[in-house]
Amino acid sequence: MKFVDEAFIDIAAGDGGNGCVSFRHEKYKEFGGPNGGDGGRGGHVFAVADPNLNTLVDYRYTRRFEAKRGEHGMGSDMFGAAGDDITLKMPVGTIITDAETGEVLYELLNAGEVITIAKGGDGGYGNLRFKSAINRAPRQKTPGWPGERKSLKLELKVLADVGLLGMPNAGKSTFIAAVSNARPKIADYPFTTLHPNLGVVRVGPEQSFVVADIPGLIEGASEGAGLGHQFLRHLQRTRLLLHIVDLAPFDDAVDPVAQAKAIVGELKKYDAALYEKPRWLVLNKLDMVPAEERAARVKDFVKRFKWKGPVFEISALTREGCETLIRAIYDHVQAEQRAAQAPAEVDPRFVDVPPES
Repeated sequence: MKFVDEAFIDIAAGDGGNGCVSFRHEKYKEFGGPNGGDGGRGGHVFAVADPNLNTLVDYRYTRRFEAKRGEHGMGSDMFGAAGDDITLKMPVGTIITDAETGEVLYELLNAGEVITIAKGGDGGYGNLRFKSAINRAPRQKTPGWPGERKSLKLELKVLADVGLLGMPNAGKSTFIAAVSNARPKIADYPFTTLHPNLGVVRVGPEQSFVVADIPGLIEGASEGAGLGHQFLRHLQRTRLLLHIVDLAPFDDAVDPVAQAKAIVGELKKYDAALYEKPRWLVLNKLDMVPAEERAARVKDFVKRFKWKGPVFEISALTREGCETLIRAIYDHVQAEQRAAQAPAEVDPRFVDVPPES
């Protein structure tokens, strides 16, 4: 399935049905009175967060969605039926924005969440509504109200706890395949990953977190080099970034420190808030470095990179160091989740009051 994380759609809720002007026509009842019913409500347009979807490809080719209008009122006190509603299924993490003003209208952050994105118009009144003591044969009616019409932009930001950041061929896909059930494409050439991949990492019973792997970022991405900043949005909701660095590049002329600094520079250009997120340094492909040289090479990299944060040494291919890393990640994610939870409200009747001295 093609990965699509942006789409534009037009939606139209149903118009309300018109009210009816009608009078009773019964035998022996010369003045039967009004019996025109109201029109039915137009159909609403709903959006639901479906956890089984991970792309907006359904909205790339079908771009207009219209709900049914309400039925018109009829005689014999019959009200029109409401129009059928329509429900649009969207991936969890979808942001719905007004395409004309750029205003963010809704965010689907919880699986199963249902929101109304366009309301159907109310039905019009029939002449039965206008009957009174001084107007016993009303001929008034009102038309149905129009339903809401909107042009929307849909933008998907995947929901993950941890995001992988690094140059092409740094080993991000190999890492996510080693620690989770994700099976991304892995090859020995750059830009193998063309769209984000999600993997669930299980640390223990009922202990897990989600990792997002995005296509590699290169210097000049802000000017459109490589895949540009197209997929960096998917890291904005993560709690932690893993900066994966290839410590043993194929080309001896390539300096891993210069590449790592370029990645950090592009991250800062894209979004200052993303740059300020907690970020750990993960030095990968240590299996390709002779054992007697590893400590010196790691020390030299950290010194020249001027890194003060956590450093992890791994080999995604052999899983060396991966268990220690994922356990540390899980502990960090759990601490972040606990900190984000609002403290429970305590009934003041049960608060211990210190005795007066």
